[in-house]
Amino acid sequence: MNGMKTQMMQEQLRGASTQDVMRRMFLGRSTSLLGTAAFAKLLGGEASQAHAASSLPNIQGLPELPHFVPKAKRVIYLFMAGGPSHIDLFDYKPELQKIDGQPLPDSVRKGQRLTTMTSGQKNFTCVAPRFKFERCGERGTWINTELLPHLSTVVDDLAIIRSMHTEAINHDPAITYINTGSQQHGRPSFGSWVSYGLGSPNNNLPAYVVMISVGWAAGQALYTRLWGSGCLPSRHQGVQFRSVGDPVLYLSDPDGLDRDIRRKMLDGIAALNTKKFARTEDPEIEARIAQYEMAFRMQMSVPGLMDTSDEPESILEMYGPDAKKKGSFASNCILARRLAERDVPFVQLFHRGWDQHGTLPKDLKKNTDSADQPAAALIKDLKQRGMLEDTVVIFGGEFGRTIYGQGDLTKDTYGRDHHGRCFTTVVAGGGFKTGIDYGETDDHCYNIVKDPVHINDLNASVLHCLGIDHEHFSVKHQGLDLRLTGVEGAKVIPGLLMY
Repeated sequence: MNGMKTQMMQEQLRGASTQDVMRRMFLGRSTSLLGTAAFAKLLGGEASQAHAASSLPNIQGLPELPHFVPKAKRVIYLFMAGGPSHIDLFDYKPELQKIDGQPLPDSVRKGQRLTTMTSGQKNFTCVAPRFKFERCGERGTWINTELLPHLSTVVDDLAIIRSMHTEAINHDPAITYINTGSQQHGRPSFGSWVSYGLGSPNNNLPAYVVMISVGWAAGQALYTRLWGSGCLPSRHQGVQFRSVGDPVLYLSDPDGLDRDIRRKMLDGIAALNTKKFARTEDPEIEARIAQYEMAFRMQMSVPGLMDTSDEPESILEMYGPDAKKKGSFASNCILARRLAERDVPFVQLFHRGWDQHGTLPKDLKKNTDSADQPAAALIKDLKQRGMLEDTVVIFGGEFGRTIYGQGDLTKDTYGRDHHGRCFTTVVAGGGFKTGIDYGETDDHCYNIVKDPVHINDLNASVLHCLGIDHEHFSVKHQGLDLRLTGVEGAKVIPGLLMY
């Protein structure tokens, strides 16, 4: 008798457990807004399928975010891939002219890690900038007006951080580090973290968009993992817009496949995926449904975004002679502003070709000729539209360059090696202070002597402007709490921010 009672109790407990599991599965599936909506339509919803797809609720971020009221709604990251020379652009030191041609003292080098380009070099001869610096703005900050004639006109809107630093000394680990918080591959990128944490108010465009342009040369390779989602759901990865053909691969329907047929096809796929999710609860299935639906909506939203024919001629002129050239940095800056107007939270423009180990004077000028005016125009354009105050604009690269030269120093064919100990990044808008110079380097532009800012400190400060406490923004992965800013003491820099 007792055995029968025990068996009945076990069956009741199993039933309750099954009900709990089913309840959790139901609640989990109900959060899959896109999948369940598509499944409902397949079962005979009377609303227009196309209209239902375009009006689906947006996938939001984490319910606990933002942690506090944000200053910024979005980020536009102008990434000069290759390592812009802070010595020749932003970090003016009159003493450099006096030490031009002299060897860099060992006391300044302090046992610096050397790249393979420098390891066999016998002489570390200082090379002073060959370009003209002038005082600009109300505070009279020094900036290279010969190479940056346009950015020099907006210095009162900028926070110029001259004390950035990183441990990485080669391109791939350095660019991976600043974009993901780790020199190891496979971590989520900055834009993916923002998409995951905050979601997006725009249903019809990705939360994270990437565009690539080329400066004087192609330069170092860029890999899609730099805007990948890592261990986060794949729907948070960056979407690269191309300048030739479809902005996104396979965005256009094939010949003979109209929009109604595509809608029915997606509904059927969503129904199958929803059933599979009910069995497996694999979050990547939800991500797949969401990506299919996003692609469908992008077929309508992206062509209008990419068509800049409605831009006034005065705006195009402000961005410079390359504004109408698809795929140029100037054209991408205009698209970045248009994406910002459409509430896309994170836009990243990679501009390649800033790795000048030789012929620096000529090649650096080619790069600034293509980047200076569009970057300044973007800041002016956002400001005149009242958007700069809630948009963080970042202009910088993965590291700086050395004061000692490479190549033939007797001619203008010299270059500079990688330098992570100190470099310059410029930030505008979105809660950052305006018209300030932060941090200081020594007279050789080689070591930081005041107010260091690690690359993770900058990322923590940007997250703070978005209303995110970086120390409480992590995901569990392989037994570790991963953060964009790492776990090694990154901090928000109060001196950079408006409170």
